[in-house]
Amino acid sequence: MKDLTKGNPAKIMLTFAVPVALGNVFQLFYSLADTRIVGSILGEGALAAVGATTSISTLFIGFLSGLTGGFALLTAKSFGAGEKEGVRRYSAGGLLLGTLTSLFLTLICVGGLNIFLKLLNVPQELLSDAKAYIRIILLGMVMTMLYNACANILRSVGDTAAPLMFLMGSSLLNIFLAILFVYHFKMGVGGAAIATVISQSAAALLCLFYMVKRYPVFRFRLGDFKITLSEARELYASGLSMALMMSLVFFGTLSLQRVINTFGMDIIVAHTAARKITEFFMLPFSVMGVTMATFCGQNMGAGRTDRIRLGLKTALTLTFIWSGGMVLLSYLAAPHLINMVTGTYNKEVLKTASLYLRINSLFYMVAASISIFRNTLQGTGDHKTPVVSSFIELVGKVAIAMFLAPVLNYMGIIVAEPIVWILMVIPLAAKIRKIGKENYDGKQTRACDLGRDALLP
Repeated sequence: MKDLTKGNPAKIMLTFAVPVALGNVFQLFYSLADTRIVGSILGEGALAAVGATTSISTLFIGFLSGLTGGFALLTAKSFGAGEKEGVRRYSAGGLLLGTLTSLFLTLICVGGLNIFLKLLNVPQELLSDAKAYIRIILLGMVMTMLYNACANILRSVGDTAAPLMFLMGSSLLNIFLAILFVYHFKMGVGGAAIATVISQSAAALLCLFYMVKRYPVFRFRLGDFKITLSEARELYASGLSMALMMSLVFFGTLSLQRVINTFGMDIIVAHTAARKITEFFMLPFSVMGVTMATFCGQNMGAGRTDRIRLGLKTALTLTFIWSGGMVLLSYLAAPHLINMVTGTYNKEVLKTASLYLRINSLFYMVAASISIFRNTLQGTGDHKTPVVSSFIELVGKVAIAMFLAPVLNYMGIIVAEPIVWILMVIPLAAKIRKIGKENYDGKQTRACDLGRDALLP
């Protein structure tokens, strides 16, 4: 466990963020490996089938990730306040509600899969592979949720190293199994999906076992899972806020993907590759967002609101520096990166994906600000402004899909995110500015310190 309410904010945040970043790198690494394995062994058609459905899994898994992340904010606040009982009960309640919610979503997703594929305009020639891949991924959502829930709980009390180790092992296992199933056993895109689910399940179970074994506070009793109605409401108020925030983002992405799927296979492959690379380029933004959410949660619980402004400045500075580097990389090496991800030498794919990267990277500082601002607000208890911002993104992307893409074709998709980023950062920046004007007394409660010390093993 790590106390984020003491010490130099920049040093503390970097120490917390680096393992989170490395974990995300490995997560992206095996996602990229899947893309390369499918593209190289099965061809561009199979890769397009996977890419055409990715937004479905991203939507629902993202919802669950946001939900468990919101649950963990209450754990972080309890830890910051030194409340052992709160840490245990909010963690148990989060695991219970996360499991029930994920099972419910799995039924909806698998039962309505044909409807989702039809809404996404998945081309007929890709439909069989697309369905084979996405059905398996959706059936594994419960285990994906369990890993995210356990990882978020551990991060809420400052342990970022353990989730990293399990994710690293999961990434390597996924690559091995993907090659085994796709290349040796000739299982097609379904083999890649099975490899992903097995590796995520292994990470989830190991993370849960470690959490219970390592920290006495997480050795739950049956009574800890019998949460009250008020506790469930509190958990869902925090969890659904972050889940809704992420879901609105992904619903917007779905509306764009629906249009992209009508542009032909080359565009689908190019967009899939560009998005995979974009995920890596923008990784520090989500990492610093996670860091700020936990940092704010613990410091709010401890009454150390004076430290939040320092943490915010640190997060923005680091991500702005990274953004500049990614602009240079996009303009110097975009085609090579696309080739590394897909294995393709198709000039149209390389040209289109490179254009996407070069235009979007110019606005990365805006995207970084959005991630940091909205997680800061979530961590300080503002659950409304981030949702408003995400709703702006949803409306913007739907409008672009309806009116701009038919006129500009894929260029309309390329400029969609920069446009909505600029719009959605406005309410976030306004609320952050308002908070910045408030007078923080910076008082530190000694009782909270003693309580946290009692939780440390």
